[in-house]
Amino acid sequence: MPEMTVQVRWPDGVLRQYYSPSLVLHDHLAPGSYRVDDFRSRATTALDEASARVRAKYGFACTSAAASAEEIAVDAGRHADSAEVEVISMYPPLPAPTTASQEHS
Repeated sequence: MPEMTVQVRWPDGVLRQYYSPSLVLHDHLAPGSYRVDDFRSRATTALDEASARVRAKYGFACTSAAASAEEIAVDAGRHADSAEVEVISMYPPLPAPTTASQEHS
């Protein structure tokens, strides 16, 4: 199962990196700005899904995903819901889509 990290800049300028055991965060977030409450909600939903994927594959939830969700909740709690948090990077990125012309090159 591919792992990933997301780096964010909180409204106070603090840079933080969060871990996910799955690339599912790409389904909920992309680099850019989000309201703190929206980011917290999207990230928590994605990390819950990531943990469920680990449970389905290995028979147990991912404690690292739960820890990341808790860290995000604590970090978000330091800021107003309406403040902006920036997703700086998501690594690894999703693979670039291929086109028919690229596939035949």
